[in-house]
Amino acid sequence: MLLQSTSVYAASCKGFKTAGTKPLQSRPCPQARLIRRPTECSAANVLREAPEAPKGFSPFDRVSVLSEALPYLQQFRNKTIVIKYGGAAMKDPTLKVGTCRPRHLSLLTVYPDRRELTFVQAGVIKDLVLLACVGVQPVLVHGGGPEINIWLNKLGIKAEFKNGLRVTDEATMDVVEMVLGGRVNKGLVTLIQQAGGQAVGLCGKDSNIIRARQMVEKDIGFVGDITSVNKDLIQALVKEQYIPVVASVAADPQTGQALNVNADIAAGEMAAALQAEKLILMTDVPGVLKDKDDIATKYTALDIKSTRQLVADGIIAGGMIPKVECCIRCLAQGVAATHIIDGRQPHSLLMELLTDTGVGTMITG
Repeated sequence: MLLQSTSVYAASCKGFKTAGTKPLQSRPCPQARLIRRPTECSAANVLREAPEAPKGFSPFDRVSVLSEALPYLQQFRNKTIVIKYGGAAMKDPTLKVGTCRPRHLSLLTVYPDRRELTFVQAGVIKDLVLLACVGVQPVLVHGGGPEINIWLNKLGIKAEFKNGLRVTDEATMDVVEMVLGGRVNKGLVTLIQQAGGQAVGLCGKDSNIIRARQMVEKDIGFVGDITSVNKDLIQALVKEQYIPVVASVAADPQTGQALNVNADIAAGEMAAALQAEKLILMTDVPGVLKDKDDIATKYTALDIKSTRQLVADGIIAGGMIPKVECCIRCLAQGVAATHIIDGRQPHSLLMELLTDTGVGTMITG
């Protein structure tokens, strides 16, 4: 199914509930720029292998869903949306690429942690390709912490963290660059292209896309603070209707040293440099919650002032703080809206962008 309204989708997806007890807030809808729509990618190729709809979901329901999505498709046509992909959504292959029956076979892929062949179909990657097919300009920025840990373990290198940051000595940095810039990056490029899109895999070192300097802390190694983003190559690729896939490895322009940078921050700085319409952080939580154990307390929409107040009140805490700080910094630099969504929920990307209520938390200026 291309897109489902929140109520129909929630009824068909176990383990997820909508925040029905909280009033839904309206979301801003900036006007679309009337620019030529890309023609290289056919939406029919994506729709041809769409999974079966839930029981009772009629052809009329399908058309109704498309009708609801139309204003959003018009709104985001020829707009750049930066998507940070990582966390639990990358750990589960069925969430990354979906599942299908053999008669729907489109590609086979091997997952290194289990060495198993999996039939793949709709999922985050196909949702991304679908957006590109209808005129959205997605830029994908990714990390890959779980995959890095797998390879560190295979090589007998202990993974260490201090204050939430990976301690990155010379040997660890070699693995980080190899895994992110190679295995994970090219794997995502392959999935996008076999789903019908066109993608180019890069890391922050290419064309000095992400410049950084080593953090002043002496005990965490080659971890970088981003100093600038070179948007020229990304814009050139987007103009030619490619999907840039950027690994969060940067370089110090003075020394050439590779640096491990936070993927959320890299995506945020990329969105700011591109003056993107949206930044979307796909993570492993449903959004900003008043009670971290109760999805019904999710905030569907916040502004900068209310977000800062929630941080001051201790409601936003732990690992959510750097994510909302990243969002606030983006907004201050001109990004129209930022979103934190649960990448574990199938089709969460489409539901957040193309339905009236969304599924995560949107933060605006």
